[in-house]
Amino acid sequence: MEIVKTENLKKVYFLEGEKIEALKGINLTVKKGEMVALMGPSGSGKSTLLHLLGGIDVPTEGKVFINGFDIFSLDDKKLSVFRNRHIGFVFQFHYLLPEFTVLENVMIPVQIYNKHSNAKEKAEKILRLLGLEHRLNHKPTQISGGEQQRTAIARAVVNEPDIILADEPTGNLDTENAHKVMNIFRNMNKDKNVSIVIATHDQEIAGYCNRIYYLKDGRIQDIIDKT
Repeated sequence: MEIVKTENLKKVYFLEGEKIEALKGINLTVKKGEMVALMGPSGSGKSTLLHLLGGIDVPTEGKVFINGFDIFSLDDKKLSVFRNRHIGFVFQFHYLLPEFTVLENVMIPVQIYNKHSNAKEKAEKILRLLGLEHRLNHKPTQISGGEQQRTAIARAVVNEPDIILADEPTGNLDTENAHKVMNIFRNMNKDKNVSIVIATHDQEIAGYCNRIYYLKDGRIQDIIDKT
């Protein structure tokens, strides 16, 4: 079953009057329960593609389907609700809100999605699973970089999304913490059947994935399927 499918996905930017073709017709699929890596040099279109898959940016041309649904057929409000329910985002920079505790940061997506749910209980549960039960009441500035990224992962998965989109999620971590993060992703993939798409320049990180799409100059240059 395909959880993500794109059709002729293109993205054009104009910078100081210059036309920049970031994506030049991308066709890819991600199956349910699959871990996929997007690889390529800087400027190849990895992050742009990831942002389009998550509905953060809008394509110039083409379509993105998630669970068979054309996400860009939705208006902005409905798309925002769809993202919060079905998609989890993890970035290179954790983007935690510094004025809130670890627990509060993870509670926020739950409160947005369902104001009547037990956000505190759900957030505590996922934080315990990620080994952060001793950090619940700490502010982001009071915990390590690895713990910050694990908190960001907890925030991304607390609503049990169908797919996680991760943009260089280990880029600011040392080797030990990078592997901890990737093992968390792998366990979620195996235990919860969550589909995961990771944009990375690191071959070792891509090695955790079932399939690798190599991008160059806005096109898919090669696909390696390890299943």
